[in-house]
Parts: sequence; structure tokens; C-alpha cells
Amino acid sequence: MIFVIDGMGDRPVKELDDKTPLEAANTPYMNKMVEEGITGIMDTIRPGVRPGSDTAHLTLLGYDPYEVYTGRGPFEAAGVHVEVKPGDIAFRCNFATAEDDLTVIDRRAGRISSGTDEIADTINQMKLDDNVEVIFKESDAHRAVLVLRGEGLSDKITDADPKHEGNKPKTVKALDDSEEAKYTADLVNKFVEQSYDMLKEHPVNLKRIEEGKNPANIVLPRGGGEVPSVEAFEDKYGLKGVCVAETGIIKGIAKIAGMDIVDIPGATGGITTDLESVRDYIVKYAKDENYDFMLVNVDGADECGHDGAAFDKRDFIEKIDALIMKELYEIDDIVLFVTADHSTPVGVMDHTGDPVPVFIKADGLRVDDITEYGERQAAKGGLCRIRGTDVMYIIRDLMNVISKFGA
Repeated sequence: MIFVIDGMGDRPVKELDDKTPLEAANTPYMNKMVEEGITGIMDTIRPGVRPGSDTAHLTLLGYDPYEVYTGRGPFEAAGVHVEVKPGDIAFRCNFATAEDDLTVIDRRAGRISSGTDEIADTINQMKLDDNVEVIFKESDAHRAVLVLRGEGLSDKITDADPKHEGNKPKTVKALDDSEEAKYTADLVNKFVEQSYDMLKEHPVNLKRIEEGKNPANIVLPRGGGEVPSVEAFEDKYGLKGVCVAETGIIKGIAKIAGMDIVDIPGATGGITTDLESVRDYIVKYAKDENYDFMLVNVDGADECGHDGAAFDKRDFIEKIDALIMKELYEIDDIVLFVTADHSTPVGVMDHTGDPVPVFIKADGLRVDDITEYGERQAAKGGLCRIRGTDVMYIIRDLMNVISKFGA
């Protein structure tokens, strides 16, 4: 099992007595596994590279993101059960809040968590061109996916997301001189403008305004790409895999890799997620003999990092330990690799290239002297400093399923 606590890595925080949220957290069960296991730090891609969650997870599964990553959109679409076809261009999207002049004042529409299915139904009525079909589906929380299906499309375009509040959506531009790229860029610009026109007086948004909440009155596409060709995980490793995750992007990566994916009731991908439900599904599939491998992702710590919420991040890590790691500690006959996919320091409020702490629970390890789970303690561990491309080799070696190299 690779268990990813999304965005857990951090830097020392003054308000936490110059500890990171992980170092400040009370994590007795992870500490037990660290004491009985082996620790280290990991550059998910390579030192200094700021990984996205998508490229990080591809790397952890042993796929080269520089070869198979075309953009985040196809993975998001696959993760919410949209059947993307060759030639489709898929985007990940944010529901956001904009003023009348389209200035974005909230890129996540108040962390909207309900009514997005009704908004998606409206967006699916949009007509951009007689030759292009618009396929739109809500994902978890403020996230959604857009698929453009038709002839003469290209993913060689820029994003519409302004990245920061106080700015208008970016004008999408072609990245090359092809007519296909120019045409697709024009379509996406029309999509953004029409999304505001269709949603500004949507019943869901009028109700949110009455309740003092930010409306989801505009859609911001980004991460457009074509569906990549990926070798099936089971063919690659001879392992039957299942993914237990909250967010569409992680489930989409697993699905495109041919793994089974699980939808968890009550999972939001944020700190309000139903961690007990997440725990129950992790434990259920960890004991399912139909599978040899699990990819697990829990997302709330990353949200806290992006929000600059140090105490919330610390507290969420503590909840993961108390509710989930307690159960995993009791499971025998498991190779458990616990990590973050990247660092999301609360002082930066974005991903950074800082290495992340890892530990392994398994039988027969060369146990080191580390007794607490934290960034600086892990850096002293016996696993030393590894890269994400090493993980599946290490795991399969400990499972005793990897072939010998050489005679």
C-alpha cells in the first residue's frame, strides 16, 4: 500500500514553535510504525522540482510524467467516470466566484459542496459550435471537468484560471501556430464567458447569495490535455491494484492505469471529509484478497497548506493518525509506504520542491533509530534520500515479487 497524505510536507512554522505541522502533531500510531520501521525523505520527481499531485502520483506508480503527462484534465475526467475518447480534449475546472466585470474574487466559490450537479446540468446545455460537443461534470467540492469533443481540436493552449483572486480569467491562447490550437483557444474563451452568463442567476447561486455564501457563477478551465497512452498497472507489475481516494484526479490516474477505483461516501477532499468513512473503505480493501496493491490518498492536509492554516493542518494530521493509522498499525502481512506527494508549506500556500518524509512498515526491515515521524527526523533515517521512481522497486522487493537483475 502506498498511503499518500496529500501535501503533508511543510517548513517550520513560527506559530508552531518553529515546528512543521507534522512535527507538531500528536501522531502516536505513525510514531510506532516509524520506531518499528525505516524512514527517509523523498524527492517525488527530482530535487527542487515542484510536483503537482498528478505528476507526483504518476511517478509514485512508476510512470515517467515527462512521457505520459499531457495535462491534468484527462485524469480528472476519468476519475469522475467520464469516458474520454481519442481526440477529446479534457480540462480540469474550478467553480469560482466572479464580479460583473468577471474579476475573480474566490477561485473555489466558497468551497462549494452541494448543488454543483444542478449547475453541471445547466452547463451541459451550452452550445459553442455546431461541430463541438460540450461534456461537463461536477467532481468533488469546487472541482469539475470539461471535455470538448469534435474535429480539429488541440490541447496546445494556455489556461483560463488566473491563479490568484483579484484578476480576470486569463485569455486562452494557442501555444503553436496551428489552426486547431487557435480554434480550441477561442472555444475555451467562449466557454468561460458563457459560463458566467448561464450561472450568474442560477437558482443554486441565488440561494447561496441569500445565505451569505459566494456563488459558483463562473467556471475556470485549466490543465487541458489529450488522453495519454499508459501501460496497464497489472501488466507492468503483475499486481492487481485498487485505488481508494477522495479526489477525481487521483482516481483518474488510477483508472487510466487500469486499476479499480472506489467512490467513498462522504469524502470531500478537504478537512470536512468523513474520515471515518474513508477509514472504513481503506480497511475494507486492505483486507480484500482480490487485490495485491492499494493506492490511498487523503487530501485535507493539502487544502490546509493552500489556505495557510497551520493549526488546521496539524489537527488534520492528528485525525488521520487516530482514525486511520491506528487501524493500519494492527494489520499484519503488509508493506505500507507512507508519504506525501509533495510539500505544501502554509507559509507559501502552494506546492514547493521540499523533499517529503516517508516511512515503511513491513516485516524484515533494517530498522533505524528514528522514533518520531517528521521532516527533519526522517532526513536522518536509514532509507536516506530517494526519488519517487524508486518506490515501486522498493515495495516489490519487500513483497518478494521483483525479478533478479542479471544471472
